[in-house]
Amino acid sequence: MGDVVSTHLDEGRRQHIAEKTGKVLGEFCRCYKEQYGVALFNSVRYEIEGNGGPQAQLLHRKVPLEDHVIYSGNLFQYIEENKKWRNRFCVVPHNYGLVLYENKLAYERDLSPRVLVNSAGYKILTSVDQYLELVNNSLPGVTPKSGQSPILKCPTDFPLILWHPYARHYYFCVMTGKEQEKWRAVFQDCVRHCNNGISEDSKVEAPAFTDAVRMYRQSKEQYGTWDMLCGNETQVLSNLVMEELLPELRTTIGPRLKGKAQERQRTWIQISDAVYRMVYEQTKAQYDAATAKCEQERPQMESTIRTDMDQIITSKEHLASKIRAFVLPKAEICVRNHVQPYISSILEALMTPTSQGFAEVREVFFKEVTDMNMNIVNEGGLEKLVEYMEKLSHLAFHPVKMQSCYEKMDQLKLEGLQQRFDVSSTSVFKQRAQIHMRQQMDDAVYTFETLLHQELGKLQGKDDLCKSIQRILERVLKKYDYDSSTVRKKFFREALLQITIPFLLKKLAPTCKGELVKFQELIFEDFASFILVENTYEEVVLQSVMKDIMQAVKEAAVQRKHNLYRDSMVMHNSDPNLHLLGEGIPIDWGEEYSGQPEAELDTDKRRRAKQVVSVIQDDEGVLPYEVGAEALLQPSSPEPREPDPGAPPSSPDGVEEIREVLAKESLGDGVEAEERLMNGTDATRKSGATEEVAVAAGSVPGDVPPQGPGSEGDGVHHATPASPTPGAEVPSGAGVQHAAPASSMPASPVPGADVPSESSVQHAAPASPKPRADVPSEAKVPHDTPASPAPGAETSSLSAGTACHQPSDKETGEEVAPPGGECSPPQPTGTTESGEGVQTEF
Repeated sequence: MGDVVSTHLDEGRRQHIAEKTGKVLGEFCRCYKEQYGVALFNSVRYEIEGNGGPQAQLLHRKVPLEDHVIYSGNLFQYIEENKKWRNRFCVVPHNYGLVLYENKLAYERDLSPRVLVNSAGYKILTSVDQYLELVNNSLPGVTPKSGQSPILKCPTDFPLILWHPYARHYYFCVMTGKEQEKWRAVFQDCVRHCNNGISEDSKVEAPAFTDAVRMYRQSKEQYGTWDMLCGNETQVLSNLVMEELLPELRTTIGPRLKGKAQERQRTWIQISDAVYRMVYEQTKAQYDAATAKCEQERPQMESTIRTDMDQIITSKEHLASKIRAFVLPKAEICVRNHVQPYISSILEALMTPTSQGFAEVREVFFKEVTDMNMNIVNEGGLEKLVEYMEKLSHLAFHPVKMQSCYEKMDQLKLEGLQQRFDVSSTSVFKQRAQIHMRQQMDDAVYTFETLLHQELGKLQGKDDLCKSIQRILERVLKKYDYDSSTVRKKFFREALLQITIPFLLKKLAPTCKGELVKFQELIFEDFASFILVENTYEEVVLQSVMKDIMQAVKEAAVQRKHNLYRDSMVMHNSDPNLHLLGEGIPIDWGEEYSGQPEAELDTDKRRRAKQVVSVIQDDEGVLPYEVGAEALLQPSSPEPREPDPGAPPSSPDGVEEIREVLAKESLGDGVEAEERLMNGTDATRKSGATEEVAVAAGSVPGDVPPQGPGSEGDGVHHATPASPTPGAEVPSGAGVQHAAPASSMPASPVPGADVPSESSVQHAAPASPKPRADVPSEAKVPHDTPASPAPGAETSSLSAGTACHQPSDKETGEEVAPPGGECSPPQPTGTTESGEGVQTEF
């Protein structure tokens, strides 16, 4: 942990942190137990009564693109322990973890990665000035004087910084602005997916957890949206504890920090990260115990609910009528005076960028299928169709192609409404809409490929194929228009409730909340676990505004500019057999139509089917991917290692070395420099960089299946090795758990393409090879070009041939992965079940 950090976190302060954490979690677990019974009752009632909502027209892919790697490439990472920049090869696997290897050769040989990062809760910064502003705000009164060196210097003008309010920060840079934009899009997709860490498939645990968090914060007079409700349950609770704990520590520790301003800032970041790890470890254990206890009591509770369902409903309705008579008149006045006049303005602010984003999804899908159809006409053959369909199936997870859709949500601004309704940030609405966009794109693609696959056996020639593609495209677009309208209207209603309900509760609290105790006597003791006065009160408040919200959305559907279906237009199941098709075995275009022999299917074909895009590609390079939700976060503390003096160099480390190489490239000596800077494949030297395995914002993704090396330039990925759960016995090989899908990320640009060298700046980058000319636009088969490695939160990973555990440092919570895949004895720690059903470790 370091002497400086240990000095400020002595035994007494550690004990205080543990007590404070235990107190917060004790109050939360009480809320969770109450909400668990309510959520279980609602789940069973929904199961019995059902809900007549509109049926989706598009098919939904159950396991999207498993075992695919989203992106990979080279970039420079700043190592804090030795204050040097190192070239790293970064892989973004299907679970959206950022996995950093020594170089590409280490990845291809399935060696253990240097770092794994779970990016939940992080912000992606592309400017050192932005970062310094956040660092200065994190420790008030400590600002470097003019002329002093800042906390961070970047060797290029294109930094990529992962900033977290509590956990450690990660520093990267690339060679060109084009690379920076693509890596930024990749990182944003990682953040978007990791933030959405609580599985919606859980009908009891997830609503119980989110309601418990909301109730706890409201008990502390904290209403409105919360930016740190991101990650899995343990991460969210750690953020909840840190929200209360960190200001207190800042007040007591801040004045005692010594040294120059930048040294004090650096020390404070290390202290905050160390505390965050301590809190995470305690939170995980305590939350696991609470959920296990609720699960143990669930069978008895569910039996009571099913036996006494009618009596529970009657009792709840009686309670609601009494609360309604008391609260509703006050709530309606508040709605009429403070909410109703602003609903249309909020809705318009939400609808414009959201509808533009969904329209862009439709346009991108239409363009990709149309281009594919034209290319089949020109090139012909089932073989070309298979090639294009394999790429099209990844479209929703293609970072570059989906970026134009996601960017539409950047226009979302609530202006003065944000302050009026206590909305701390619009990011929660942006990310939610973007996740919906990705899901609708994947549903449209999956429906298209399912219908086309069904038609292939009936087609006679190329003309029939093209006509069939066009007919299926039009059919799918109609279904997309209906489903996207349904999804958007639901999103608008939920967003309006999320904005207005906390505002109403805060307004009504002084006159209503204190009077709720008297209604407790109306609940039978046998049903007290399933009916809560506080929840019933909130339902009454929701009813007071719901009518106005429904009416506003209904009126908006009439406006043609938003392309919404009216509520009266209901598409019944016009394709009764379509949903039966969706229940079949997933289509593997390459395996089914490639004609490869079985032996190759089990070896090279297996690897190729799991690869998406390796290094940074040209704009047209296809970057599909697969998503999963596993996140193995393993605490460990990096220990710097001195480089072997006899080993040959692999990549430039310091700022000066990097700049020297760039200067040589700008003078024309770029071939060798390109290999040194961008390929990172000289693995004969064991790097002296720190072996880092840290927790990014909670759990770090893991369980990524290892794959063998692929040929350079074939646009193919290898799955990353699974990261071992500390203390758990992990078998060697490729035992993999797959988790829920998430949003996709853009590819990174070709390093150095079209960037003039400037001797004053010394930022020249090697040119990259062009894609094959015979492959049409947006569907070209890209050549692997060196790229900058991806940022990563540090987490250890399991190499393919070695079942081993990394040594765990209980103080920092980081794990050190020994070089060369050597194993150290396992450290005992527990695992927990994440919201997406995968084992998650911090």
